[in-house]
Amino acid sequence: MNVDFIFKIAAIGIIVAVLSLVLSRSGREEQAMMTTLSGLIVVLLMLVQKIADLFRTIETLFGF
Repeated sequence: MNVDFIFKIAAIGIIVAVLSLVLSRSGREEQAMMTTLSGLIVVLLMLVQKIADLFRTIETLFGF
């Protein structure tokens, strides 16, 4: 895992937190929740891709 990957996740988290805070302060709680959910889904998709790469590496390492 690369340090850049961790920084990307942190940047997404900061952007989502700021957007969610701004939206909830302006009275748009539904949009704030959708922003938070979309940020979570994006990060989870990034993690799933990294886990798939890990499984492919393990598969080629052990020759399955």
